[in-house]
Amino acid sequence: MKTVYDYSVKDRKGNEVSLKEYANEVLLIVNTATKCGFTPTYTELENLYKKYHAQGFEILDFPCNQFGQQAPGTDESIHNFCKLTYGTEFPQFKKLKVNGEDADPLYKFLKSQKGFAGWDESHPIYPILDKMLSEADPNYKESPEIKWNFTKFLINKKGQVVARFEPTEKIENVEKAVVEELGK
Repeated sequence: MKTVYDYSVKDRKGNEVSLKEYANEVLLIVNTATKCGFTPTYTELENLYKKYHAQGFEILDFPCNQFGQQAPGTDESIHNFCKLTYGTEFPQFKKLKVNGEDADPLYKFLKSQKGFAGWDESHPIYPILDKMLSEADPNYKESPEIKWNFTKFLINKKGQVVARFEPTEKIENVEKAVVEELGK
């Protein structure tokens, strides 16, 4: 059975990193953007990271420019923005694609494990996203493709994908799932 440990990614400097380096840790893999309505999620992610990192929790940040070109700039400029604006300490990797034929193999795997999880329809950005995505594809909810920036995949200590959280999901629900996995 495949796990995330079967994949390697590139760090922001272009060096190959095997996800085996994160064996026995709980991971939250996130596609991010610096110029998005969800960009303040970096604050919530950093708070989670600070709170649980010492217990074996890691956040892996993958900038992605596929959604409204909201992750412009170089890997280094994105990293500097996140450090200076949000104080992020968790690992940030090279910008990649999460959808399409040239999607990164890790993201192809993640999507094959957990499809679209549904929106929190009470989120203020939900109506805008739903309208935009529905106009592009009336059946978008049936596809496992990543819908927008800040989609999160929770990985257990065995490297298995256990949950997917869409960008509208409340961070409290993500935290609850992280705590549950850390306790296993």
